[in-house]
Amino acid sequence: MRAALICTAVSLLVAPGAGIAQGERYPSKPIRFVLPFPAGGATDLVGRTVAEKLQEGLRHPVVLDFRPGAGGNLGTSIVAKSAPDGYTLLLCSPTLAISPSIYKNPGYDPLRDLAPISLAATIPTLVVVHPSVPVRTVRDLIQLARKSPGKLNFGSGGVGSSNHLAGELFKSL
Repeated sequence: MRAALICTAVSLLVAPGAGIAQGERYPSKPIRFVLPFPAGGATDLVGRTVAEKLQEGLRHPVVLDFRPGAGGNLGTSIVAKSAPDGYTLLLCSPTLAISPSIYKNPGYDPLRDLAPISLAATIPTLVVVHPSVPVRTVRDLIQLARKSPGKLNFGSGGVGSSNHLAGELFKSL
């Protein structure tokens, strides 16, 4: 009985340190920050800013990994399939919510495979025209489009992007 009591007491004294000894301090290796769009766009600008602040705050390297393709699905899929250890992060855009509706198999399930951490930025959608186009308001643009069906076009960041869907919605006015 006395031996069992001593073993229990020693176990209780040693046990609290066991978790600390086994745990690994985070981060212990560079953090991979995947940007699923090409360099030079809004995702790049926000990604570089966030990575810089993360690196300053954590005092640990944060490596940008550009993985453009398939409307952001390539990079997102890479992150969704990575080890869930906090060392692979994704800077996503509204395409994260849009892709499952327009692609049969985007390569990931955003609700099952990814976990949100933080809102990093909000970016407005703007309507702009060349100065030679004879409009000054959105109402003027709609009137011009109605007078000239099929003659106006718009540019966006790609099929299924929030700007593309906004342009298609605008065309329906």
